[in-house]
Amino acid sequence: MPRTVHVIGAGLAGLSAAVELQRRGRRIVLHDAHAHAGGRCRSWFDGTLNTTLDSGLHQVFAGQSATQRYLRAIGAADQLAGPALPEYPMVDVASQQRWTLRFGNGRWPSWPFDAASRAPGTTPLDYLALAPLAFARTGRSLAQTMRCDGVLWDRWLRPHCLGVLNVEPRHASAELVRTVLGSAFAAGSPGWRPLVARHGLGSAFVEPALRMLQHGGAQIRLNSRLDAFEFGAHGNAIDAVAIGGERVDLAPGDAVVLAVPPEVAQPLVPDLAAPDTFSAIVTAYFAVDTPAGSPLQTTVVNGVVDAVRTGGGSLAATIRDAGRWLDMPRDVLARRIWEDVARVTGANPETLPAWQLVVEPRAGFAAVPSQEMKRPAVRTRWTNLVLAGDWIATGLPATIEGAIRSGQLAADVLQTQ
Repeated sequence: MPRTVHVIGAGLAGLSAAVELQRRGRRIVLHDAHAHAGGRCRSWFDGTLNTTLDSGLHQVFAGQSATQRYLRAIGAADQLAGPALPEYPMVDVASQQRWTLRFGNGRWPSWPFDAASRAPGTTPLDYLALAPLAFARTGRSLAQTMRCDGVLWDRWLRPHCLGVLNVEPRHASAELVRTVLGSAFAAGSPGWRPLVARHGLGSAFVEPALRMLQHGGAQIRLNSRLDAFEFGAHGNAIDAVAIGGERVDLAPGDAVVLAVPPEVAQPLVPDLAAPDTFSAIVTAYFAVDTPAGSPLQTTVVNGVVDAVRTGGGSLAATIRDAGRWLDMPRDVLARRIWEDVARVTGANPETLPAWQLVVEPRAGFAAVPSQEMKRPAVRTRWTNLVLAGDWIATGLPATIEGAIRSGQLAADVLQTQ
């Protein structure tokens, strides 16, 4: 097990690895090229709306074990909030039909047998359409594995998969869909309960981790960019790293966790295969107070937006797999989004409030079979170098759970070295 571990990248993957390794007695030096930690999971104060914004409407589930383990480790398990039961309000903005999916509170999934809980217009037999997922094959899309049409698809499966995968579900990797749905069913009905950061992503996932690491003696070096690795003469280990113009020698037993985006990692690591196609997310925030008792988040069908968040006092909406909207002028896009938000909330669609757009062109690798097969393993051919990030082969899509799990896997690999 390494003595000093240099963790390169202070996003969720790097923070997860650093926290896990420090708990196992390692000395941590955490580097990030930016002036802030958190990567694509962070919060900041926005002067336009005079409030704190997040880098997207990130949502986790109560049954996601890696996320729950990380939050417990950093003392932030109480920083997530959600409905008391696993319920999902939904609205079809074209027809204005509304319904709520209720996953119940039992260990076994009995909700498909309850007409008041399952998607309207479906029967229990419709859910047998999921059966082919059990036999999903590597390299096959969801459309190549099962039927992707009908009421169940429109009113539950497609919106849910789009929310988790951030890509048109028909094109998504069937293996990833199987993992997402399989782990949710395995966690039992309470595991479907949606959770969000009650005071922002930074307060839940980033700041408590930094405090814990500092308290444990970790060095945290922001604005510290990795320039290069110096590989050993025998080609099986890294001898030194060049960071911020400084050469740092690695002693025997030291190691590096490289937790940076693939476009940063590939020039540094010879012959590294990695995903090269990405999906975008656009999130719009509006300066509108939401009524007390509003649902945390409403899933939207047949609209420009895919979800509207009204809980917690802020009003926001998100477009997933948003590449087709990136070239639209921001003011035009904001108005298009507001029209959907108004249909969901009952606001006046003609009166556009102050707004702010958060655009992530590379929110995560595209969860399609061709990209899934390009994901590298955590372990590399260099004994003291491991990878972390939501683009690594974790078996999960590019989510908070995937990023955190990758860091925990990196720590596990180093423990066995």
